Amino acid sequence: MTVASRADTFTGFRMPSRRRFDAATVVVHIAVAGLAMLCLFPLLLVLASSFTDEIALARNGYSIIPSKFSVEAYVAIFNKPAVILRAYAVTTGITLVGTVLGVSMIALLAYPLSRRDFILRTPISFMVFFTMLFNGGLVPYYILMTQYLNVQNTILALLLPHLVGAYYVLILRTYFSGLPDELFEAARVDGAGEWTIFWQIAVPLARPALATIALFIALNYWNDWTTALYFIRSPDLYPLQYLLYIIQSNAQAMALQEQVGQIGTQKLPTETARMAMAVLATGPASVLFLFFQKYLVRGVTLGAFK
Repeated sequence: MTVASRADTFTGFRMPSRRRFDAATVVVHIAVAGLAMLCLFPLLLVLASSFTDEIALARNGYSIIPSKFSVEAYVAIFNKPAVILRAYAVTTGITLVGTVLGVSMIALLAYPLSRRDFILRTPISFMVFFTMLFNGGLVPYYILMTQYLNVQNTILALLLPHLVGAYYVLILRTYFSGLPDELFEAARVDGAGEWTIFWQIAVPLARPALATIALFIALNYWNDWTTALYFIRSPDLYPLQYLLYIIQSNAQAMALQEQVGQIGTQKLPTETARMAMAVLATGPASVLFLFFQKYLVRGVTLGAFK
């Protein structure tokens, strides 16, 4: 009886606390789910609008459920699929190559700047930081790319502008500085050189920071269309964002002239095509974000300087 009484007392003491904890958890989950739906609603609205008939969209307005289902916008955009697929290939290739090269160069620059025994640490860090405060402007930038580097209308024109970001260098330098010095000293005692220490110790420990920076660089390359506007003239080198910009601009110009916008011989619906272009442009980037979101959450505080 005594044991049962104590068990009942213990159970009665613990259960209310667990119920309060469960209730609080449910409330938090509901609140977070509601916030997520608010963030997701515009994306769903754009997706639904891209599959809505142009006339129905103009008559009934935007809705989360298409009032009249239609794939006319996608058929019009993919009337010449080779053009879109080539733009996808250019953008994907530039994003992959630029991200790998960018992360590698940033890491190679940030690591020596994080070492206290590096003599040129302070002046080089100042030079990197100085580029965040001042820049030459658009005209010197254009002259540099066209007159000195001569990379206009080439793949290098799309690669170079986002290859090394000063802000990412400082973020990664701060992360490397936070790694325990004892690890590096022990490696040196065992006979490891700086190159071995960098690849076998520093880089594996900095994977969250490197993944976060890689995501930001990839998004910069994927969303960039102004570089192609400045330096690319060949249609074979058009990235996806710039191609969609041209299609949308042509459709708007034709609509203002009260004419029917076309891609090839297919009529282009203006509003639903704009939504379809947004889906095509942001879809792969959204999928990429889902794979890297855990690293992004861990890297939120990477910009805190010591």
